[in-house]
Amino acid sequence: MDGTLNVFSHAFLLVWGLLTALPLLWAVLSAFKSDNEILSDPWGLPGSLRWDNFSRAWTHGHIGQYFLNTGIVLIGSLTLTMLLGATAAYALARYQFWGNRIVYFAFVGGMMFPVVLAFVPLFFVVRDAGMLNTLPGLMLVYTAYSLPFTVFFLTAFFRTLPTAVSEAALIDGCGPFRLFFRVMLPMAKPGLISVGIFNFLAHWNQYLLPVVLLKDENKYVLAQGLAALAVSEGYRGDYSRLFAGLTLAMLPVLVVYAVFQRQIQAGLTAGQMK
Repeated sequence: MDGTLNVFSHAFLLVWGLLTALPLLWAVLSAFKSDNEILSDPWGLPGSLRWDNFSRAWTHGHIGQYFLNTGIVLIGSLTLTMLLGATAAYALARYQFWGNRIVYFAFVGGMMFPVVLAFVPLFFVVRDAGMLNTLPGLMLVYTAYSLPFTVFFLTAFFRTLPTAVSEAALIDGCGPFRLFFRVMLPMAKPGLISVGIFNFLAHWNQYLLPVVLLKDENKYVLAQGLAALAVSEGYRGDYSRLFAGLTLAMLPVLVVYAVFQRQIQAGLTAGQMK
């Protein structure tokens, strides 16, 4: 019986892997083809590697500008999210104070609130703050959008850390801030990396919030820019440049996951192992 279940589970995972990998591989191969090859032989291999498709996507397709805007937003939003989220999670996990559970469940409740319901009031709040159609305004919205999950994840992780280490540091004269930044944060590195990567992927793929808050094409982030590129290249028939832009957008995500795969798994299992 166990052998049969293993066969079915491996077969299911194999099919799932093929369904995930084949469209990505097809998009990458199409990025090296000419428009005629894409239309006449969509499943065939490219006759030659046309690297100029990527240069045209980077410059004429404005992928370079979209990358720059996305990088600026991600650096600011991830820094704020991780700093504020880790600080709040540590306080909720390690200190007992009046209203502790109320604050914690307020963050948990934020995870269940659909962001689409807040688009209209969010638009007016950002506009009244003078940050509509600005990258800093999008950074702050991304941070607020990601804090509930970050606090929920890191609170559970900080609770698994041994109290003996923090008590020993306090006895040795370590203050609360030094204890947090010099002792507890390094111990929570697997959890920080895991939630940081989850937030990176969420911010990288975010589309609806930029559509609501950014109207200037020069400030488009990557997901928003790719949607505009798909529309424009669809009318022009320059499909090779479109696939090249899609491939460039996929590469950072694939690289991040390949590099930090072990850290993601360690962060997800660390709480169970301790």
